[in-house]
Amino acid sequence: MLNDECSGELSYLLADSDAREAVLVDPHGRDVPVWQALLDERQLRLRWVLRTHQHDALLPGEFARIARLGVPVVQGQACVGVQTVADGELLPFGNEFLRTLRTPGHTADCLSFAWRDRVFCGGLLAVDACPHQPCPADAAALWDSVTQRIFILSDETLLYTGHDPRARAVSTVMEQRRWHPFFSRLTRDEFLARMSALQSAAVDHDATV
Repeated sequence: MLNDECSGELSYLLADSDAREAVLVDPHGRDVPVWQALLDERQLRLRWVLRTHQHDALLPGEFARIARLGVPVVQGQACVGVQTVADGELLPFGNEFLRTLRTPGHTADCLSFAWRDRVFCGGLLAVDACPHQPCPADAAALWDSVTQRIFILSDETLLYTGHDPRARAVSTVMEQRRWHPFFSRLTRDEFLARMSALQSAAVDHDATV
């Protein structure tokens, strides 16, 4: 795992040590030399780069830096050089595989990736913690993705976030279902009202900057 202390962004390396194959989840362009050195040190062959979401329009050159890793890049948003996937599609690496979940909301094309008893869900639960997008792109879709795709999983399922200002990478479905500040004990309408207020506050902030 890599954590950027300034942005709170988190990235993950998964590896099958027997087959010596690996995947990267949400790597950032600035960290490509670090990841490459780590792969070389562990003698791992990179199989996939998996992006739960991206903000490439705000980060010029980001995709080009990621593409230097030289493996297929999987993400929800279609563009040149990207491999898109169907909901539920399996992505093998070594003797393991990940299952894709379409979970739009934080951005329009967000994906999550399930591996064993873990789900890598990017910005899905980091409602106001993303430095590049302080509000969900689609609040209604976000509610549906969280409540109908993530919170229906077993209580013990481990959730790995892509953003956390305190570098707290992992929680559980039960924990988030009970205590998440934006999803716990709220109705869908109450959640949407809070997201509308959050959006208005962000617009007012931008207008005064």
